[in-house]
Amino acid sequence: MKPLDIVFAILVPLTWGFGIVFAKAALEHFPPLLLMALRFEVTALVMLWFVKPPWHLMRKIIAISFISATLQYGFTYTGVKYLDASTAALIVQLEVPFLVILGAVFLKERPSIRKYLGIVVAFIGVFLISGEPRLIGNHWPIMMVMLGAFLWAIGQIMIRQLGEVGGMTLIAWVALFATPQLFIASIVFEDNHFNYMNDASWVVWAAVVYLGVVMTAFGYSIWYHLLGRYPVNLVGPYLLLVPVFSILGGVTVLDERLTLFTIIGGAIVILGVALIAVEPKHVLSKTRIAKL
Repeated sequence: MKPLDIVFAILVPLTWGFGIVFAKAALEHFPPLLLMALRFEVTALVMLWFVKPPWHLMRKIIAISFISATLQYGFTYTGVKYLDASTAALIVQLEVPFLVILGAVFLKERPSIRKYLGIVVAFIGVFLISGEPRLIGNHWPIMMVMLGAFLWAIGQIMIRQLGEVGGMTLIAWVALFATPQLFIASIVFEDNHFNYMNDASWVVWAAVVYLGVVMTAFGYSIWYHLLGRYPVNLVGPYLLLVPVFSILGGVTVLDERLTLFTIIGGAIVILGVALIAVEPKHVLSKTRIAKL
């Protein structure tokens, strides 16, 4: 890879990793569904000007937006609200093992023994994290984030079956359709919306803009630029830096405390995901990754 592209490859996990940190900070003010609705609203307003509508795929994209945006982020960030950003970022890495499992079931893919080993290792890591004393007897936030990771994997299977569609086009229209879905869900399950928005400080609104513009629009633009120039197995491993940056941000920005359970369990999770995501040099992966 060219030096500039290596910088871009590091910027992607940096923007995504700190996105979890800023989302965690914003969740101190906004309820999760409202926050995600605002995030995708900002994303849609920024990106829709630059993509054409894929009219023949709209029904499928609406379904994808419901699974991979509304449901996924609804569950994930409800769990994140009650977890440290570093812990949540590590559990989110289960997206990759879930995708391998669903790919084997629905797409008849044949994972290698290495990948199956990675799946087992990743789940062992999450099991160790769940033994954190602060979480004993209160595992439901972990289950919510895990469910979100599972829904992300389902969304990826749906995207793979969608056929050829530009990554930026997909993200823009998913954001557009997810926005009203999340607002409706927020109205049903949350309250005091106007109070939350009226009382939000500029710092909270800055976090919303970061999530919508920097994390999503900017981060994914770079990601798809890299995917257009290099194979996934070359740029994909850089995504292992996402939880690293989230942990760094959680400690420095949110003053979170790393425990032995988080450190050991997190290292095992990252090892498991690495066994899945990092292909041997003689294998060229054609997997399309479209994280939202």
